[in-house]
Amino acid sequence: MKKNNIRYLTIVFLTLMTYFVLLVILVAAERNYPGSRIHTLGDALWYSLVTLSTVGYGDVTPVSPLGYVIGTLFLIMSMGLLLALIGSVMSFLTSEGFPMFRLCLRRRRDWYYFADFSAESDTLARDILRKDEDAVIIYGIRKDDEIEHPDYQCFFINVSPARLVAHKKGRGNRCKLFFLKENEIGFSLKAVDVHALDADVYAATASGQEKMSGNIHFFHTYDCCARSYWREHPLDSKEDNIAIIGFGNFGQAILERAILTNINDSDFDVTYHVFGDAKRFLEIHDHLHLAFGINEKDEGRDSLFFHEESWAAARDIMDSANRIIICEDDGQECWDIMWQLKRYYNCGGRIDLRSSRVAPGVSYFGTDEEIYTVNQIIRTRLNDAARIMNDLYRKSVEDSLDWEELPDQLRQSKIAVADHLFMKVRILLNGKRVSSIDLENCQEAYDAYRRLRLDPLWLDILRRIEHARWVRFYVYNNWTYGEKRSDDRRESPMIQDYDSLSDAQKEYHDRAWELIGEIAKLLR
Repeated sequence: MKKNNIRYLTIVFLTLMTYFVLLVILVAAERNYPGSRIHTLGDALWYSLVTLSTVGYGDVTPVSPLGYVIGTLFLIMSMGLLLALIGSVMSFLTSEGFPMFRLCLRRRRDWYYFADFSAESDTLARDILRKDEDAVIIYGIRKDDEIEHPDYQCFFINVSPARLVAHKKGRGNRCKLFFLKENEIGFSLKAVDVHALDADVYAATASGQEKMSGNIHFFHTYDCCARSYWREHPLDSKEDNIAIIGFGNFGQAILERAILTNINDSDFDVTYHVFGDAKRFLEIHDHLHLAFGINEKDEGRDSLFFHEESWAAARDIMDSANRIIICEDDGQECWDIMWQLKRYYNCGGRIDLRSSRVAPGVSYFGTDEEIYTVNQIIRTRLNDAARIMNDLYRKSVEDSLDWEELPDQLRQSKIAVADHLFMKVRILLNGKRVSSIDLENCQEAYDAYRRLRLDPLWLDILRRIEHARWVRFYVYNNWTYGEKRSDDRRESPMIQDYDSLSDAQKEYHDRAWELIGEIAKLLR
């Protein structure tokens, strides 16, 4: 890069020197020639500028033979200059130059950079603009004929994230960079060294933990789908027999979210029937029996049945299920299963279909509009709630760690608490449908909590619900009972039946309910 700069500077210097020498020769040739009006360097400069700009006033012209030669050179140079000027203007307008200049005028706005243009990035960009109409949307590719230009203002600029961040010059909020293809953060050249940029990076991944420290945040498309599903379609008190067809990436995410968040009362009598290859899942999560009945009904606990046979052979389950969730990774296979169920089975419950296509008369989920939203990808409110939960804990426990200092396991634990907020608010509001955590819902739920906790029976119920959620999270991550907590051995004295807890251990679970009041303060 430095060699190119030196070369360009050399060319510019030689061009200016040649131009200056021609002006000196023109003055020398014209100064004493009869009838000449070019006597000084200023006269020569004026003549050259008028000629090079193709204006040609005619008030000053050379009259000597050598002057004619130099004038001819200036005429030739003027044609080249005009062509170069036109080319430069066209290049500026059609390349990154003009869009980058326009971006300069918007440096104080929020910039959102997408590494590629796709249905997913377009959906997320539209949701961003719904929440902030002044947002600047930037796609890091060239606009070509195959791309339908969106009906909103955006920029197609084939520049690296590093150049874009440097171009903002630290004005306004930090850039947000999105890599929406799975594992693109590890393979795309555009993602090289993004961890060192003064920007927030959001990247899709098919595996691995979310990293909530530093500037890179990973999200799972399947997890976003599952979160959205259970938030929009929560279980009601009459649904206790659920069938999940398909246990690939989407199916496992659906079950994981059900395990971690579907605790809406203290009866714990929901049965999940899972159809698909669960061998590896059960090998990884081999402590689930501590919180669930596995392949058998267990009174007082939810049950998980993993079926080796095809769903098609389990006619009794299909006919008696309160809800059937079809979530194969192959979207077309999901539709085929739905039509077969409707045609050949006496399904009495609802059928929810994972589909990116929308069709009338079908209960569907998992569309781009549900997954690729600001709340799902950036998850600002969920992360804030998790941080608040940690702050509540720090107030009562000495030597506790700040959010950024927490190991990943503890950080995920706080996020799981925040993720259950929707369910807690519904419980406190007597099953009221809640699709967002806003000030009104939080305040109403917290007021209800303050009233209910005065009743020892209700306080006990609320603590039982939170204890079940807490145990499920740690058991899902392969923790077991131990007399003392040990993160290295994944042991905790809290992993036991609620009735065996001490009063202090039971009281510990109040913090999760108190979080609702803190969120209300934040929103206020």
